[in-house]
Amino acid sequence: MASVKIFGSPTSAEVARVLTCLFEKDVEFQLIRVDTYSGPRRMPEYLKLQPRGEALTFEDGKVTLVESRKICRHIAEHYPDQGNRELLGAGALERATIEQWLQTEEHSFDPPCSDLVFSLAFNMEYDEEWVKNNDNKKELDKVLDIYEQRLKETKYLAGNKFTLADLSHLPNTQRLTADRRCKSLFEKRKNVNRWWGDISRRASWQKVVAMQHEPPPMI
Repeated sequence: MASVKIFGSPTSAEVARVLTCLFEKDVEFQLIRVDTYSGPRRMPEYLKLQPRGEALTFEDGKVTLVESRKICRHIAEHYPDQGNRELLGAGALERATIEQWLQTEEHSFDPPCSDLVFSLAFNMEYDEEWVKNNDNKKELDKVLDIYEQRLKETKYLAGNKFTLADLSHLPNTQRLTADRRCKSLFEKRKNVNRWWGDISRRASWQKVVAMQHEPPPMI
């Protein structure tokens, strides 16, 4: 049995990020879906790890982690000779560049992106005009302008190799590009659109997308 366990739902952005990393690294894992578990029906072993029922828990032997980017770093570091060996770079300089873009994703891209995804998911009456005037969209515009300039110079954010810096963007970008109200955020930027087309076609991400469309477990 795989020593790596994931508690959560593939539809969660946090879980999807980790699953993609595991597929990139060819690490065997067991996914314990908690899509339909709530309140007293949550799995006892899950509640021991996450009493409040957070979206993600990762176990690797005696290691337990709950933050998706930290988990991805752990996977890349703990399984260096498996699968994609470039996720954290080949040396200190490459690692520093990757970390810079990971920080940009976490602190500049993800907050407005997540807020916009949430608003659109629960307010179907919001139209493209609402998106146009939304503060989160305006913040995202600024970040994507920086990405556009960067991607004129390199194939991927941290250089010419796919790394965790790119991988981390997959879950929420997928949601925005699938929504007609805001997909133009990416499509109107030539290099960002090219980059998104490239990373979203990766086999690792396509496996996660397929998992997201599977029905939740019956209990």
